[in-house]
Amino acid sequence: MSPKALYRTIARAEAVTWTLLILAMILKYGVKVGDWPVSIAGFIHGFVFLSYFATALLVGMNQRWSKRLILTAAATSVIPYLTVPFDQWLERKDKLNGFWRTEATDHPSDNGWLDRTMRWLVARPIPTAIGFFVVVVAVFSALLVMGPPGSSS
Repeated sequence: MSPKALYRTIARAEAVTWTLLILAMILKYGVKVGDWPVSIAGFIHGFVFLSYFATALLVGMNQRWSKRLILTAAATSVIPYLTVPFDQWLERKDKLNGFWRTEATDHPSDNGWLDRTMRWLVARPIPTAIGFFVVVVAVFSALLVMGPPGSSS
């Protein structure tokens, strides 16, 4: 899967999970069916939300986006559906084209530890996917222990 395909898939999944969460909130507060829809949709959305952050970081590093652009990409997940037009903007600006960088080039940053680490990760997609999954699950689990946003302990 290319960087573009991975980013686009996760960006759209993030938008879909926003829809699930909004529908769940309508069911909870409008139809008064209880907390269960938000619990389920919130769980799914939270996991995809964190996955989008990880994907924006990895793809942004691979595509040599600026730190500001990587942070902007990650921030688009906070506003419902913004990941989709941002993805389209990246497409228009030619920020998603290219392959995974698994080999060093003449680019000055290719000798830095961050780029060497990124190349090592993308050259091993299965262990990297498993590692990212484990990290997202760990962060997600820690956030679940802390409780939902706005709750007091």
